Amino acid sequence: MADHVVYVLECADGSLYTGYTTDLERRVAEHDAGEGAKYTRGRTPVELRHHERFDSKSAAMSREYEIKQLSRAQKERLVGLE
Repeated sequence: MADHVVYVLECADGSLYTGYTTDLERRVAEHDAGEGAKYTRGRTPVELRHHERFDSKSAAMSREYEIKQLSRAQKERLVGLE
């Protein structure tokens, strides 16, 4: 079962945040409520723009790292913002 998720949020200021979770709905709600990562706390509301599911934590964490290394333009293409 693919229960490891990498996700990309668009914050209210237009910035993109990439994270990892095992419960996507809960985690997005936490970010939106200002209870998520320090980065997103002052940038609510957030909107889920992209997510990918993986069978293992290691695969998900590797993908999270890959996405975080992308340029802004590459991330925008990934999430369909261009």
